[in-house]
Amino acid sequence: MVPEGDTVWLAGRRLHDALAGRQLTRFELRVPRHATADLTGRRVLEVVARGKHLLTRVEGGLTLHTHFRMDGSWHLVRTGARWRGGPAHQVRAVLANPEWEAVGYRLHDVKLVPTEEEDRLVGHLGPDLLGPDWDAREAVRRLAAEPDREVGDALLDQRLLAGIGNLYKSETLFLTGVWPWTPVRAVPDLPRVVATAHRLLLANRDHPEQSTTGSLRRGETHWVFERPGRPCRRCGTRVQVREQGPAHRAEYARLTYWCPHCQPPPRA
Repeated sequence: MVPEGDTVWLAGRRLHDALAGRQLTRFELRVPRHATADLTGRRVLEVVARGKHLLTRVEGGLTLHTHFRMDGSWHLVRTGARWRGGPAHQVRAVLANPEWEAVGYRLHDVKLVPTEEEDRLVGHLGPDLLGPDWDAREAVRRLAAEPDREVGDALLDQRLLAGIGNLYKSETLFLTGVWPWTPVRAVPDLPRVVATAHRLLLANRDHPEQSTTGSLRRGETHWVFERPGRPCRRCGTRVQVREQGPAHRAEYARLTYWCPHCQPPPRA
């Protein structure tokens, strides 16, 4: 499952706390295009999340850009401790200082670019639900600009708003009573959908557990997500699951979970 925006935000905050303001004693990018890059001796200025992208800014006007996609992750260990994120051949980046080592496993889109050119990599993204410049009105405007698109598909489009993944798409639409295949133009209250997604991500960004129900007990954290065939927590109807996404682009299809009773199709 592609990490949600809150997962990336938390990873960025932890990397920032461990690296920012400290001088690098080790810098390795194990990807062909940057295999010889060496920023040892430079200070990390900050680590910030932008949607599902991480930007590590280093003095001298350089930014390391990474993306998790399906299976990437950053692991923090005390300097000199054993790495535990996977086999060594899966490591794509190592950033270390005297206290911490940040080890990036199976990272994607690893690029070292001038900081002033970051927009080439993230400038296409819509308003970031967890960004300091979050703009709900702009997010609603971008969604409404594609009125015939299925709302469940539109919410995953990072060009419209950045940070929502399959989990928060399904849970947001359940909580707002919207059938995932509803055309955007037929969604009764689009601002409420956007506000609900923002609230869910904001509530979960400071911890690795992701709960939309308010409970952290095993099996009780979600309303419909990954609960196909089980009774809806509200009405008892069996939760359904189906792929959703452009039919001609199978790689973009995502499983969508919903309750047929609580989220009925809109009337013609």
